[in-house]
Amino acid sequence: MRRAERAAALLAFAVGAGAAVWALWPTDVPDDLELPPLGQADVASAAHIREAERFETFLRWDYVLAEVVVLLVLALYAWRGHRLARESAAGRIGTGMLLGMLGLGILWITQIPFGLAEIWWARRYDAAEVGYLEWLLGYWLGLAGQFGFICLALAIVMGFAQVLRDRWWVAGAPAFIALYVVFAWSLPWLIPDDRPVDDPALAAAAQRYAREQGTDPIPVRIEDVSAYTDSPNAFAAGMDASRKIFIWDTLLDGRFTDDEVHVVLAHEIAHHSREHIWKSVGWYALFAVPGTFLIALATRRRGTLREAQAVPVALFVFVALNLAAQPILNVVGRRMEAEADWVALETTDDPTAARGLFEQFTVVALADPSPPRWSTLLFDTHPTMLDRVRMAEAWRERSEGRSHP
Repeated sequence: MRRAERAAALLAFAVGAGAAVWALWPTDVPDDLELPPLGQADVASAAHIREAERFETFLRWDYVLAEVVVLLVLALYAWRGHRLARESAAGRIGTGMLLGMLGLGILWITQIPFGLAEIWWARRYDAAEVGYLEWLLGYWLGLAGQFGFICLALAIVMGFAQVLRDRWWVAGAPAFIALYVVFAWSLPWLIPDDRPVDDPALAAAAQRYAREQGTDPIPVRIEDVSAYTDSPNAFAAGMDASRKIFIWDTLLDGRFTDDEVHVVLAHEIAHHSREHIWKSVGWYALFAVPGTFLIALATRRRGTLREAQAVPVALFVFVALNLAAQPILNVVGRRMEAEADWVALETTDDPTAARGLFEQFTVVALADPSPPRWSTLLFDTHPTMLDRVRMAEAWRERSEGRSHP
């Protein structure tokens, strides 16, 4: 691409990205909202806070070390992996797929110790029920799906590169965005061990909350996970006609009140009513376009992704870019989750239940109510439990016409 064309393309992307951010950034949370000055002691006891801090500190550093190993392994593979391309007779695309699967397989092996350490730690705190061999089997079975994804991605990219050479990203980025949409739309049908809601009150609340939030009724499913973990969770999945809400059965085992579960339900419905999954497509597109361009640029010296020997470099750059983008994506995630919390408060009109829910999460899920800022920056897709309690109290004060000092 000539310099003038590159400058024009960069300007067009900057203008488009700015317009997209302007459209995606606003939420229902009032811009002038001030959170009251609560502290950790207002959320949980000192003993529970110490336990949550110990639990999450180990998991944070386990994750950090695992990611360092990922980068080191992929850097070595990018440096030496191209030599393996000379020994294959599977053709360019076939060899590229083999190199992609080999790199993924090497990563899979190097991550086993960190995964086992995480399971060991969670079992110590009764946060996981799964056994080591059972976890390893599930991890191994998950590799098959990852192999399938990387083969599909490389077939698309290398196919475009055969025709467009180093401009493959122009077609590759829209293709990946389309795949993201397909996966997001089909995700509800990939969830295992789910069943319909058998609580009439919960089903009725789902209908009422959807109506109050201005959206069509959304099916609610219960996912049975108690055989593997005691941690509570829920999530929204799907788009348009495929929309569903999944509530883990660990939320319904008596540790949470009905009102607290209803806050979770209203929160997940808010993800759909505020089109957060569609918005995530928009945010993904903002990163997919420059990301594919940078991968094309980084692989140019190896013949771009038209050549199989460029695949190890592409894997390294792809993972490095994902890690670099994670703090920004976490900001976006926390903003969406805060909006879902706010909409749930508006829907249930129950800040007491919301506060009880977040305080109980600190105890039951061993969630550090106020983690270090570096941890929030790198890992957290949700606001801290302390901030969520503070928002519930801010909503209460605003609804009662009060303000804190």
